[in-house]
Amino acid sequence: MSILSTMLITLVALEFFYIMYLETFATTSVATQRVFKMSEAELKGKSLNTLFKNQGIYNGLIGLCLLYAVYFASAPIEISRLLLIYIILVAIYGGLTSDKKIILTQGGLAIIALISTFF
Repeated sequence: MSILSTMLITLVALEFFYIMYLETFATTSVATQRVFKMSEAELKGKSLNTLFKNQGIYNGLIGLCLLYAVYFASAPIEISRLLLIYIILVAIYGGLTSDKKIILTQGGLAIIALISTFF
């Protein structure tokens, strides 16, 4: 795998760790309010707070899997591509069901990283 692909995939992993931080640890922060366009009162709701924390763990595990794929796996390109395609598909779904910007904000770097794996 090229150095560029390794760097880009690592950045995607860091992005997902940041999403995990927002959803799991800083659930009601100003940054979380801004990113998800929700009020503090909405984010403090018990059900939503629980859902966010659950979703955050999933995002953190995606980041961890990306790092594993790049630095430890015996088939790094295949595993990285699989995870990046998953991220892109989830971003497309989010764009169709929530906010079109999600395709680029969550999937943009993953798209670039995926493309880089073919060169």
